[in-house]
Amino acid sequence: MSNGLSVQSVSYNYGAKQALSNVSFDVPPGQFAALLGPNGAGKSTLFSLLTRLFTTPHGNIRLAGLDMARTPRQALGKLGVVFQSPTLDLDLTIRQNLMYFAALHGLAGKPARLRIDAALDRLQILDRASEKARNLNGGHRRRTEIARALIHAPSVLLLDEATVGLDAAARQSITDHVHRLCADQGLTVLWATHLTDEVYDTDQLVILHQGRILADGVCTQLRGDQPLKDFFLAKTASQMGETA
Repeated sequence: MSNGLSVQSVSYNYGAKQALSNVSFDVPPGQFAALLGPNGAGKSTLFSLLTRLFTTPHGNIRLAGLDMARTPRQALGKLGVVFQSPTLDLDLTIRQNLMYFAALHGLAGKPARLRIDAALDRLQILDRASEKARNLNGGHRRRTEIARALIHAPSVLLLDEATVGLDAAARQSITDHVHRLCADQGLTVLWATHLTDEVYDTDQLVILHQGRILADGVCTQLRGDQPLKDFFLAKTASQMGETA
């Protein structure tokens, strides 16, 4: 899977507490995959492993064909990340935030400016590049963070609860934008959420609950005739019953 994401047999413990247990799934190139799970399911732990904030000897993670354990620097170079907590410098303009990030990736001058303009244009905020981040609403701040994550042309984009705190219209807009990135740029996306209305029927759906994968497949095929919310609740409720 040259430009996709592969997670195989990954487990992680916090002391005696098991946060992830034998987690395995693949996201092919250009696919939008929704990692759906309630709060506490293990989504953030998995993202910490995918970004190498945490490491584990149990299992294997490959980004764009690169082994995270053997070649971490090269693998992370193929990765773009939007974390749940905002990370913009509010006293800098949009362009200044992105120029700083570009410099961290060794990009400067005209090449950096061209990449920044392209990323901002894709997220439809190029006309606001000179505004300070402090003056942006939540939706535009998120677009800025997504644009920033694209500057170094990653193969895989991770978004951890990227719409938290946004209203319904802003959430829909951000979700639509990221889906278009898959379609237009061939980007592989893993979108972590606990909100079923952010998952499209054509998405790959990976349900994570209590550190285990309960389902993995095309959303519409998994849910059948049920609304996704009902399918998700039934799936996680049955797991709760099995472990009670």
